[in-house]
Amino acid sequence: MVAPPITPDAPDAPARRRVRLPLLRMALAVAGGGLLYLSFPPRPLWWFAPLGFALLGYVLNERRARAGFGYGVLFGLGFMTPLLRWTGEFVGLVAWLPLALACAVLIGISTAAMAVVSKTRLAPLWMACLWVADEALRGVFPFGGFPWGKIAFGQPEGWYLPLASLGGAPLISFAVALTGFGLTWAVRNWKLGVPLAVLPLVAGLAATPLVGTNPSAGTATVAAIQGNVPRAGLDFNSQRRAVLNNHVKRTLELAQDVAAGKAKQPDLVIWPENSSDIDPFRNVDAADEIDKAARAIKAPIAVGAVVIDRNDNLPRNTVVLWDPEKGPIDTYTKRQLQPFGETMPFRSFFRIFSKTVDRAGVFQPGSDPEGFAMGPAKVAIDTCYEVAFDGVVRDSVLAGSNLIAIPTNNATFGYTEMTYQQLSMSRVRAVEHGRAVVVSATSGVSAIVQPNGSVTQRTELFTPDALVATLPLRGETTLATRIGAWPEWVLTAAGVLALALSLYARRRKDTDDGPAGAA
Repeated sequence: MVAPPITPDAPDAPARRRVRLPLLRMALAVAGGGLLYLSFPPRPLWWFAPLGFALLGYVLNERRARAGFGYGVLFGLGFMTPLLRWTGEFVGLVAWLPLALACAVLIGISTAAMAVVSKTRLAPLWMACLWVADEALRGVFPFGGFPWGKIAFGQPEGWYLPLASLGGAPLISFAVALTGFGLTWAVRNWKLGVPLAVLPLVAGLAATPLVGTNPSAGTATVAAIQGNVPRAGLDFNSQRRAVLNNHVKRTLELAQDVAAGKAKQPDLVIWPENSSDIDPFRNVDAADEIDKAARAIKAPIAVGAVVIDRNDNLPRNTVVLWDPEKGPIDTYTKRQLQPFGETMPFRSFFRIFSKTVDRAGVFQPGSDPEGFAMGPAKVAIDTCYEVAFDGVVRDSVLAGSNLIAIPTNNATFGYTEMTYQQLSMSRVRAVEHGRAVVVSATSGVSAIVQPNGSVTQRTELFTPDALVATLPLRGETTLATRIGAWPEWVLTAAGVLALALSLYARRRKDTDDGPAGAA
């Protein structure tokens, strides 16, 4: 006897559908995270981000919190695993995958909450607020926070960028997420979903005229020096003399070009982080080399140096202001240190698993956000990792700056996407605070960023170069600078309140249904 064919109405068909649907949602969750990753530089695919959130919204719609957590972790892994690949370039999986998993778990916490509010009215709005809450959490926890992966940092080419001048990076992230979730809901309820999807884009375009670029405080000619390193990798510090010599040499070459009329005379010069890991306050030969460069270029130089404090004999990641006539006259010490690099949290605990933790530094943080007066400019200094932190950059701008400098060292991350991701942060900061930004990197990418976020000059990776540009100095403060973290707090509070009300309504419903169900 031939068995009859299995039809959709066969007894096992519903069971098979119950298996297929979760698998489909899992695949879509990973794909949504992948789209989010692809929206980040160096790719100009900014519009992939709302599409990624649209897939996430579909997956989370009317799911339970536990399912929302699981799908969110998958979404986070699809996003963070490729995005943070640079962290394992020279140390392997030990840093990369645990960090990606930790970020994915934090994302899963927010998506569990999103699943709960997905059944409420205006669900896309509350879900977007909860995404901002997730970014706020990742900005402070763990180990002082790891805000890498903020959606705003993938939007320097997008229509949302002008919103940075109104509400900073959190407002951009909210707008992108709202567009994506609105697209999901437009399939079910176009009267709700379409306006929520379109409004953030319209708001971004409408905010474009508010992005100021006029030189209200005059102009300054700035040079960014990229001296390069002998080779990429973790051992670049062992080549400290060569790195210093490279930056001196490239500055002397620029001085020759200025003397020959091939380049404009700079008012100030920015060297990268770690351009002199030989302490110039303790090593006369290093000081002599820097002094030679400053005198040749006839302008003050902001020198990224490792300085050993005389009081506690511990290192500081310091930028030294070097005057061509007076020598070192001021310093700025990095305030936001990089965990597992410049510092090692719970060193004795992690040493149980690997003695390589002792390669992490014992750097001490600074506390003063004040930058440097350099020629006609008042320069905010935000060193490398600091550019990812909203409050750190804002404090340096509020200290009275009209120009932002980002000295950075990306040599330890080779040819990965890290430097492009960091450059995109600088572009968002330019619009957020209405300031031109000078990015000076040891090995690239160095860049000149206008107050509207556009890049007018940039270098190639691992290539000695010097960028010279006359930039607007701006004294006005944007709305985002004035109100600071308020947009993030308000959006986070709105999301948490919506979650609390949803849980309360569900509990009341369960209580009301209890007796009837028992009967």
